[in-house]
Amino acid sequence: MLTYVSLDADAGVCTAGNVSATVAIYVDQAFDLLSALATSEVLNRAATAWATVRAAVVVPSMKAAVAVCLAMSVMLVVEKLSMALVALYVKVFGRTPERIYKWAPLLQDVELGSLAYPLVLVQIPMFNEREVYQMSIGAVCMLEWPHDRLIIQVLDDSTDLTIRELVQEECEKWSKKGRNIHYISRDNRNGYKAGALKEAMDLDYVKKCNYVAIFDADHEPPSNFLMRTIPFLMHNPEIGLVQARWKFENANECVMTRIQEMSLNYHFKVEQQSGSSTMAFFGFNGTAGVWRILAISEAEGWKERTTVEDMDLAVRATLQGWKFVYIGDLKVKSELPSSYKAYRHQQHRWACGPANLFKKMTIEIIMAKKVPFVKKFFLLYNFFLARRILSHNVTFFFYCIIIPASSFFPEVVIPIWGVFYIPVVITLLNSIGTPRSLHLIIIWIFFESVMSLHRCKAVFIGLLDAGRVNEWVVTEKAGNASKTTQTSTAAKKCPNEFWKRFHFLELGMGVLLLISACQNCIFRTNLYFIFIFPLSLSFLTMGSGFVGTYTTQQSS
Repeated sequence: MLTYVSLDADAGVCTAGNVSATVAIYVDQAFDLLSALATSEVLNRAATAWATVRAAVVVPSMKAAVAVCLAMSVMLVVEKLSMALVALYVKVFGRTPERIYKWAPLLQDVELGSLAYPLVLVQIPMFNEREVYQMSIGAVCMLEWPHDRLIIQVLDDSTDLTIRELVQEECEKWSKKGRNIHYISRDNRNGYKAGALKEAMDLDYVKKCNYVAIFDADHEPPSNFLMRTIPFLMHNPEIGLVQARWKFENANECVMTRIQEMSLNYHFKVEQQSGSSTMAFFGFNGTAGVWRILAISEAEGWKERTTVEDMDLAVRATLQGWKFVYIGDLKVKSELPSSYKAYRHQQHRWACGPANLFKKMTIEIIMAKKVPFVKKFFLLYNFFLARRILSHNVTFFFYCIIIPASSFFPEVVIPIWGVFYIPVVITLLNSIGTPRSLHLIIIWIFFESVMSLHRCKAVFIGLLDAGRVNEWVVTEKAGNASKTTQTSTAAKKCPNEFWKRFHFLELGMGVLLLISACQNCIFRTNLYFIFIFPLSLSFLTMGSGFVGTYTTQQSS
């Protein structure tokens, strides 16, 4: 009996266990089924929502963005064509400044002696310029001008005390040779370059001078610089500034410097030339120029409100009615940044500063009373909006965002003239300034496309007065070292800080563009991938640090 109950109980337990297991299985299956249905339902709802948003918002937004970019492209190409035509006219018909303005060489006067020459001030602002200070100081001290009619100021804001001592010793050396040279240093960097120039102009002996020439520490003027420029100011009282052209001594250092040479040659040969010939206005380049001190005074002197103090002064001076002259055949030796990091910092300043100045001066330009409406329009539209706002936005948003993104939206159609013809015209116009580098034009296209990312970002920082709006990083210089160590510097790496060579913003853009190129190649027939694939490789290459030279200083 006990045994029977035990067996019966065991059987009951076994039976109950089988039922529980079976129920658990059914519950699991039911849960899996409900989960699958729920997941399918969620996915279906998500797909439906995306289709609705895509049709109602995304595609119309893309089409609107295409229309805006096409309009900006047309504005940009018209601006560049007009400047090129002016530069061509000047070239063909020989409309040199000497033919437009009164100019006569300064001759020796037996009776007046050196007093026949006006008293000229030369300023050399510098900051920790170990590699180039001797070159610039030496070149200025060798200028063809009576020594007693030339005052030289070396404005040294160096924070490295060793470099300060070296610069001061160089000034003392030239002082012993009879040059009227003054070494001026500050215990702060308030206002950066503008602050140094402003304080130096307040010294008593400067009031005796009529003109001031400015050279950055990496610029080496030819000995006849003052002989070529000062007569324009002496014989034409309406001229406030005479600007010379830059000649790049290290243009052959690497491909990146060759690309920079192409862009800057276009700036000088086309932009500066056309501005000088049509409106007697252009942006002062901050160096290699001579100002009439009266023009600086009437424009209220140097201001520290932006990182483009040179452009700021130029705009304010032209609003006072002063004219500017550009001399294209007067070349001042200069140096291009050869490291990608240094170039990025420079381009940030050059793109952010003008945008910030545009924001701060728009009302001032509109309300100016000494210039006609045509010049106001030229300043606001041609000089600022088209060249320094729209150009960067078109290059980045249209060619790096909109065209690649259109690979995912068959409904978005971009006309061939916007994708191909306008870029070709703009590219050819930019290449005319440097015929010897025409074979590098494809590399130039993709290099400039990558740089448009940083320039466009800098433009919005300037317009919005955001965090880095007043960032000033002095461009690294190699000086004479670049002429002897071009190959070796590129090979110097920092193994223990290898990761510092990578630029993750460029790498991220490169990955996104690569995905877009694959999408276009597989699913679209417009062949945009022919452009997008190499564009993505350009972002990845530059993001990996394989551009320019890379030194231990760059990684610090």
